[in-house]
Amino acid sequence: MTARDRLIVALDLPGAEEARRMAARLRGHAGQMKVGSQLFTAEGPSLVRELAGDGWPVFLDLKFHDIPNTVASAVEAASALGVSLLTVHALGGPEMLQAAVEAARRAGERRPRVLAITVLTSHDQAGLARLGVAGTVEECVRRLALLAREAGADGAVASPREAAVVREACGPGFLIVTPGIRPAGAPKGDQARHAVPGVALAAGADYLVVGRPVLSAPDPASAAVAIVAAMEAALR
Repeated sequence: MTARDRLIVALDLPGAEEARRMAARLRGHAGQMKVGSQLFTAEGPSLVRELAGDGWPVFLDLKFHDIPNTVASAVEAASALGVSLLTVHALGGPEMLQAAVEAARRAGERRPRVLAITVLTSHDQAGLARLGVAGTVEECVRRLALLAREAGADGAVASPREAAVVREACGPGFLIVTPGIRPAGAPKGDQARHAVPGVALAAGADYLVVGRPVLSAPDPASAAVAIVAAMEAALR
């Protein structure tokens, strides 16, 4: 897998036309496109099918969190769209996670890989305390990643600061997808736990998710190329 394959660009954009233009500009410069809540709510499944049909591996990041039967049905529907990765919340519990994994497996050879959301990158220690979550952020991420692995999930989503903890706990075969990536000098925005690309890869991340540093750049393709170059340097 090349460094470019490891770069997922988050299409956090208001509509299909903007998403199509961005995907076209990034062709050959990024490995996957992520469709999250904003774009999916605006455009629905048709755009996901379109991107997948256009040859893009699609990361559907809708963070399913509901009763097991409802999540299983949602995963089946997502699998039919041809997505490569999808997310569910680890806080949904082992039964929900198992239902999601089993639903994905029913899709056969083209099944999506199921990733468990651990702790959102917008949370910090104080935020977890306000929610009544016990332990440190690292402890919580580790618990949830292990829960996901035991339920059969393919991997987890964790910030760069906890990637090493997840890798140590869950082993080399467990995928780690890391948001909160900010190139040197980029504003952190609402990401409380972030890092530059090289730090995240060194910590054990398999894929890096980048949104605003690419989308807001004067030349998104050049921004993606620069990020991939930083990733290649780190991987060497």
